[in-house]
Amino acid sequence: MEGIRVLRLHKRASAFLESIQFPGFTLRDLLRPDPRRLVQVLSALINFLYYRDDKLALLQPIIHEFPNLDERCMELKAKLAEHQKAIADHELAAQMEEPMVQQLEAEVNSLKQKLVEYNKKQLALRANATAINDKKEETHRKVIAKSDFELVKLAQENSKLLSKIVQSPEKLQRALEEKKTARAELKNAEKIAMQSVQEKTATLEIYSKGYEKLSKHSTKIQALQEQVTATKALEKEVKARKTKISDESVEIMALDTKIIEWDGKVHEMEEHVKAKEKERDQIVADENQKLAALSSEVEWKLKCLEPRERKVEETIAKATKLCAEVDSTRTDAAEELQLIYAKFQQIGHAFTCYKDNFKSFLEQVDEVSKETLESLDRQAVEPLDTSATL
Repeated sequence: MEGIRVLRLHKRASAFLESIQFPGFTLRDLLRPDPRRLVQVLSALINFLYYRDDKLALLQPIIHEFPNLDERCMELKAKLAEHQKAIADHELAAQMEEPMVQQLEAEVNSLKQKLVEYNKKQLALRANATAINDKKEETHRKVIAKSDFELVKLAQENSKLLSKIVQSPEKLQRALEEKKTARAELKNAEKIAMQSVQEKTATLEIYSKGYEKLSKHSTKIQALQEQVTATKALEKEVKARKTKISDESVEIMALDTKIIEWDGKVHEMEEHVKAKEKERDQIVADENQKLAALSSEVEWKLKCLEPRERKVEETIAKATKLCAEVDSTRTDAAEELQLIYAKFQQIGHAFTCYKDNFKSFLEQVDEVSKETLESLDRQAVEPLDTSATL
């Protein structure tokens, strides 16, 4: 169970170190840590903590600048949904009223055409009425002038006849005959005048009938004008509705501009955050390069120290062989093994403390590593001394 716990801890630690660009954390680094390797791991962790604190400090003004950004976005989304719903309702109402508007426009156009036709007919009838009135006045003037002329003529003839009257019966008889002939001519002229007057009265009756027809047409035209005024009122109402629709469309356009402005602000914020993320990635890349350079340098130094470690291991192997050959040194070796076991237990205890408190574990590991190195040096030196004494 302890081994499983150690493996899980190693897996979590390696995953975290790989996430901060520090690969290559092995199980040996956890169980038997090398001081230099341990310094590298600690430096990577400390650098990551400093880097995180710096980035959080950089992002803090942005967070303070927009404290309730999520709530504001939710409010704007709710308002946008309300305005979109209002726009949809307005468009639906406009679509529902569009057939009525088209019908009214068609009726208005037909009434306009009828009005133009009736205006043309009215102008023609007025022209005919004026022509008839002119003819009527002209005929009246002619008849009156002719009758006046005939009366004057008759008066002149009467005066002539009176001047021609004489005392002789023959002359009187002749004058009477002439008067009879003149009277017959006057009667004929009167008959002709009466016929002409009758003809004129017939034409006047025809003109009066035409005038009545014109008056009827004028009443119809007035009714049409009333219809035209009603259509104009309908046109005004349609124009008012169109202006209302245009005003609502202007309001919708203003709301669209506000939505675009808010979208632009959100886009600017996203770009600002992306720029900050790019800056963070750049700094992380630079730090990773530095860490890679340091790790390569440390690995090179460790490779240089490997021959010395091999020599120490060879001396330890020789010492163990000498301890196995010499009986007198067995007890000392057993005691030293007990000491090493006790120190190993101390190391295990330090490992458990390492899981609880990382810093204390590192200090204990440093101490234990120093003690183990000293003991190993002593252990390496003592067999050499014993071999020298032998």
